[in-house]
Amino acid sequence: MLSPDTPFSYEDVGATRDGRCPPGFHPLHVRTRIGEGEKVFRTAADAVLTWEMHRAMGVGISADADRAAPGVHVTVGLGPLIKAPCRIVWTVEEYRRAGWAYGTLPGHPECGEEAFVVERTGDGTVWLTVTAFSRPAKWYARAAGPATRGLQHAYARRCGAVLRKMCAPYEE
Repeated sequence: MLSPDTPFSYEDVGATRDGRCPPGFHPLHVRTRIGEGEKVFRTAADAVLTWEMHRAMGVGISADADRAAPGVHVTVGLGPLIKAPCRIVWTVEEYRRAGWAYGTLPGHPECGEEAFVVERTGDGTVWLTVTAFSRPAKWYARAAGPATRGLQHAYARRCGAVLRKMCAPYEE
């Protein structure tokens, strides 16, 4: 188990909050329409903030809190062999915006940060935006090359598809 003082595996901690991609990292930005209305927004925000969206995708999530908050340790399990340790860097819970970002810790196959933010625009449309910057940290991530980035894009698109399905009953 990593200690609360374990340093992140990259330097520009919090860059996803500003939408920045530090030099030497690969950017990712995927925006998916989830639905419309206040109930859709509240359902989507809760699903993102409580790990429900990730669990609904079949991703193993182990966290030391029931809800995203700065400093919370999260381990993402991708299949039986890959355990990816992270720590929440920032969260946002506003009237029309909610989400969080985690940064990678030593032992994660990638190095960088990933954010999941739900937003309700002025016309009532609800969107999920997955923003990240990363570069390989483990030999197998480096060996996979561009395929790793393809998997990251597919993962981000799947987040949107799963969240849209979870929110469909609440569509106005």
